[in-house]
Amino acid sequence: MTRLTGHALRVTVFVGEHDTWHHKPLYSEIVHRAHAAGLAGASVFRGIEGFGASSLIHTSRLLSLSEDLPVAVVIVDDEERVRAFLPQLDELVTEGLVILDDCEVIRYVGRENEKGNPGAKGKNSL
Repeated sequence: MTRLTGHALRVTVFVGEHDTWHHKPLYSEIVHRAHAAGLAGASVFRGIEGFGASSLIHTSRLLSLSEDLPVAVVIVDDEERVRAFLPQLDELVTEGLVILDDCEVIRYVGRENEKGNPGAKGKNSL
């Protein structure tokens, strides 16, 4: 398990919910590549409203239902590892926004299974 505390770099990728990479959701491809690259973590957040370079407002409100809501993929790791991952984002993100922010990690702890090994999902068995 990656231990991460102190100074880190956060990359946030803003894309559309229906953007794809080889018939697969783009956000999913980004997360899987980040995982394969051994980055500390990645999360996907679905927006309820937003607009970008096209100036078209996408919203989840019923009367103006959009089929392409904004999605943010957030990845945090040390600066060297994040910067090494940027060429993959350059390949994947043809439309969207990629931003980098310095951040400080104050706690990063994974789950443990009943044998004390990291990586277990859910609660320990009784």
